[in-house]
Amino acid sequence: MARIAVIGCGYVGAVSAACFAELGHEVDCIDYDVSRIALLKAGKSPIHEPGLESLIAHHVDKGRLHFSTEYPERFAAKIVFIAVNTPESQEGAADIRAVRDAVAMVAPRLAPGSIIVNKSTVPIGTGDLVAGMARRAGGGPISVVSNPEFLREGSAIDDFMAPDRIVLGSDDLEAISRVAELYEPLDAPILRVDIRTAEMVKYASNAFLATKISFINEIASICEALGADVEEVARGMGLDDRIGPKFLKAGLGWGGSCFPKDVKALAHMASLHGTHPQLLRSVMDINNGQRLRTVQKVRGALGGLEGKRVAILGASFKADTDDIRNSPAIDLANLLILEGATVAIFDPVVPGARIQSAAPGVEASGSAMAAASGSDALVLATDWPEFKELDLRDLRQAMRHDVLVDARNFYPATRARAAGFEYHCIGRPSEEGAPLRALRPMTLAAVGGA
Repeated sequence: MARIAVIGCGYVGAVSAACFAELGHEVDCIDYDVSRIALLKAGKSPIHEPGLESLIAHHVDKGRLHFSTEYPERFAAKIVFIAVNTPESQEGAADIRAVRDAVAMVAPRLAPGSIIVNKSTVPIGTGDLVAGMARRAGGGPISVVSNPEFLREGSAIDDFMAPDRIVLGSDDLEAISRVAELYEPLDAPILRVDIRTAEMVKYASNAFLATKISFINEIASICEALGADVEEVARGMGLDDRIGPKFLKAGLGWGGSCFPKDVKALAHMASLHGTHPQLLRSVMDINNGQRLRTVQKVRGALGGLEGKRVAILGASFKADTDDIRNSPAIDLANLLILEGATVAIFDPVVPGARIQSAAPGVEASGSAMAAASGSDALVLATDWPEFKELDLRDLRQAMRHDVLVDARNFYPATRARAAGFEYHCIGRPSEEGAPLRALRPMTLAAVGGA
């Protein structure tokens, strides 16, 4: 077992620190956010992530997790993970100033032979930059390893403890082996590559997953026009083991802290280096279009949005997280408000103040019933499991009109209609309630006939 340090106690840092402690390592954690550190010291999680708080509390109590806002004069740890935020810059690139700042504070405080492990998502070539900064710090030889994270919000503990793969990139094979030893109890496949390849694996993985979602959403639009069912199409595609079923779920599209900035950053890097990322740009365009298509569904069903009240169920970008960064639900609320609608949102986890900060003018409701009361339309935007348990008949009776737009294909059409709703969904045929216009008769030419 080793003593390690983690710089940054946000989503990736907090999860990684707690999981490394669970593997038996002693972990020193540093973050400038005083309130966040206070929560962590008390055994509380700063984010909503299933299982994280109990893990933090357990290892704080056992003395394996230590939290501070101050850097030590000298690190006791010989392996230090950088897990700070790399937000999107105005130009679309990843902003690595926090990485630079962290390395500038860490490198002079490390003993010779130590290792800096970059876990933040950074542009390709950042590892070389970090290595140069470490050399100039003058404290002796320091190795740099890239170790990208593949944690899904809502299942991050499982993803860390049972990973599909662990990617380690460096020119120093001994440093890779020392970091690999930390993960040894997981018995997971380890990909050992050069540092730039490791950095690219992260971007390419997220871009591909985003592409799968955008692809099935484009297919959903075609299904609506031609009378096919995208749910069955996705099922049929997913049975092909070359394709697989995951991420073939039509809906409002992808959001969160990773996919939007990573796809945009990869496209930005590609453009800077003379390549033409047409596919990545289309993936982003399709994703943005899903919000607009959902607005069109609501507008078409109500005959306009001016003066109408729309209730939205869900604010987080997906279930089992309180993250509303680049949330489709928040984008949808802002678009509806721009067209003159009054919008109420209920989310079972996200605080109302955060919702109102992200969507000024929205009403943050304390319950689904409060949001639906007096509304002309109800939009299911985040597929929280507890929304399955709602009494749709009661919601319908509380509303002024009967429109339900299911932007996640969450409810069975029969259940929604039995509750009295005019039901609309994504990419399913007219008898399932998706298209807002009648299908045109197909001609022989249209289906490839003579």
